Order: sequence, then C-alpha cells, then structure tokens
Amino acid sequence: MTRHFFSMPTLLHLVGPGGAGKTTVGPVLAARLSWQFLDLDTEFMRSEGDVAQCIGAHGYAAYAQRNVSVYLGLVQKMEGPTVLALSSGFLTYPVDIDPRYAAMRRAIEVNPLTALLLPSFELEPCVDIIVQRQLTRPYLAGNRVREEQRIRERFPLFTALECNRFRSDISPMQLASEIACVARRAL
Repeated sequence: MTRHFFSMPTLLHLVGPGGAGKTTVGPVLAARLSWQFLDLDTEFMRSEGDVAQCIGAHGYAAYAQRNVSVYLGLVQKMEGPTVLALSSGFLTYPVDIDPRYAAMRRAIEVNPLTALLLPSFELEPCVDIIVQRQLTRPYLAGNRVREEQRIRERFPLFTALECNRFRSDISPMQLASEIACVARRAL
C-alpha cells in the first residue's frame, strides 16, 4: 500500500536556510520526543549521490525534482514519529517543479508540526549569521557572495511561510525544548 503525503505518519518538518540549525537541533529534538531523526540531504545523497554534483551535472531544477521524489519516497517508507530536516531550498522551489509539489508544499507549510528556523527574523542579522555559519562548511568552498545572495533571495520566502517560527540563535537544547513544547500541544 502506498502512503500519500496527506496521510503521512506523525512528521515534524524542520525548515529554513542552510546554517539555520536544522541538522544541529534535529537529533536533539528527536531524542527529546523519543522520535527518529532523518535529514533529507543525507537521504538524497544516499539514493542520488552528491547534491553539488547532481546540480552541476543536471541543473538545479532537475535536482529539485529528484529531491521531491526522494522526499515522497522517504515519507512513504516512514514508520513511527519522525523529525525531518528538509533541504535548505525545499520550500522555495518553483511551484511547477513537480505536479505533486504545490499541494505537498502547502500541506507541509500549514502543518502545526512544521517549524521554521531562522537565527533572526530581521534580514541583515539573519544574513550575517547564516553566511558566517555557511562559510565554516568545507563543501561550500567559502563562496561568501553566493551564500549572501542565496539567503537574501530566500529570506522573504521563508518569512512568508505560514508555520511555527523559532529563532535558532539559542542553544540546541533550548531550541529543542521550545519546539517540543509546541509539538506536544499540536499533538
């Protein structure tokens, strides 16, 4: 039996740009809730290969299409409550990237268990913190201009999301506690 994303198991989505803290707080939050933790980027790399190589070889749109398919396959196989860190751009893809995407994106956005993480809800402090964090990641090759441009483009898309919002400029333990409280109320 194939599970549709509208009938997914208990699933808490962590959304936000790269460097917002999704993969840092995710395992802490999952442990606090006694749920499993999954990272969509890790699952993509496991099934499709390196993200940067995929984008380089096929383009961003093809990567996004593949990532939507990886997400849907992951949700179909999921058993038990899960905290899932989404890829940084997952909720910012063009709505026509996949016929299933618009409805799926909306379902994730309005789910009371979806948590947007940003280190600040003001553009400039957010850009500064995200870029500083991203530049410490060796696989991004220290491209400050590209990282600044990416967060500036995506910031308004993230802040327009209709989901729970959390500032991620606090300790992972404190952030996990705040998200867990909201999640427990939503359940």
